[in-house]
Amino acid sequence: MKKVALYSSSNRSRKQAAPDAHAPDAAAPAPPAPVGGVRKFYRRFEQPILVFAGALFAVALVLTYAKTRPAPYELTQKDIDAAVLHTLENNNLPSMATKAVAAIAPSVVRVMGYRPDKGDEEDDQKAKADEKGKADDKPRDAAKEKEKPKAAGKDKATAKDKLSRNDSLLPPKVEGKAKDKDKEASKDKDKDKDKAAPDRDKDKAERNDGGFPGYRSTGVGTGVVIVDKGVILTNLHVVLGAEKVKVRFFDGMEAEATVIGIRPEHDLAVLQAKAVPDDLVSATLRSTADLQVGDEVVAVGFPFGIGPSASAGVVSGLKREYHSPEGKRILTNLIQFDAAANPGNSGGPLVTADGEVVGIVTGILNPTNQRVFIGIGFAVPIENAAAAAGMSPF
Repeated sequence: MKKVALYSSSNRSRKQAAPDAHAPDAAAPAPPAPVGGVRKFYRRFEQPILVFAGALFAVALVLTYAKTRPAPYELTQKDIDAAVLHTLENNNLPSMATKAVAAIAPSVVRVMGYRPDKGDEEDDQKAKADEKGKADDKPRDAAKEKEKPKAAGKDKATAKDKLSRNDSLLPPKVEGKAKDKDKEASKDKDKDKDKAAPDRDKDKAERNDGGFPGYRSTGVGTGVVIVDKGVILTNLHVVLGAEKVKVRFFDGMEAEATVIGIRPEHDLAVLQAKAVPDDLVSATLRSTADLQVGDEVVAVGFPFGIGPSASAGVVSGLKREYHSPEGKRILTNLIQFDAAANPGNSGGPLVTADGEVVGIVTGILNPTNQRVFIGIGFAVPIENAAAAAGMSPF
């Protein structure tokens, strides 16, 4: 059997076929180009770089605005005057009295005195006095009757004679009419009695004035709270003769009060209320050392029981003297003012434009016997008033 010849490659072909390990491979792909250093740094610190760039941009904007904005306008006195004038022309500002009353109103109280009611006895005594006066007037009336001309008497006699002659001619119904008239008169008297009963009850109610049962009102005055615990200043003559005292605060609350101090030489009394509102405000006191004639003042109180009422005026004088008809004494070192004041204003505050108390209204001057205001009022300086309460206001 014939054998297949085996051939081996020559050394040359082997050399050509076997690659050289040290020779470069021309057919191998080129490696990727290396990434730049800046790009690597950006990718690594991208977020901090963006934050820093934003901050720089913001700073740049601020600096640009600061350089380009206009300089601030400086106000001159002319500009201020123009603005004030514009405000005054276009707005209704509160008056001096309005501001003063608003400041003092929460501290003003109504003071009411009471004593045991003996109204019926007093009314009977008054009625007896009136009857006595009428009885005294009767002789005068009789004398006047005697002085009438005699001709009038003759006329009456003539008329009487005519009536007697015509007596039999009178219709029979006349007698019945007379009786009817008597009955109507008696009915009218009964009606008057029935009407008088409610009037008496009404008088009792008015005398009591909503105070204590069995007591009648002695009058109405004013007071001002100087300590928020219920210490009140008023005039002595407001509570003089009263066995019980009641005060009414600004919110309508009423409470019994007691007199804890008096100073007759200044017609002052100090009250302590037994109960007070939770939001009670005491008045602000101001020294009268710098008070001058012409300064604006306001008096607040209950003139004739009406109020609280306010009246404005000016200080008319200082260090005045006044003879008090109630206290029967001369009061000294008083403030004279022309703000309207009447009975009922006694004990109320006299305040400045800021609502600060400089005095306690104590009296009015009138050369006649009428107790009405004619332009001159007096107030006790607050220094004396505060001393009556045993305290220094300053």
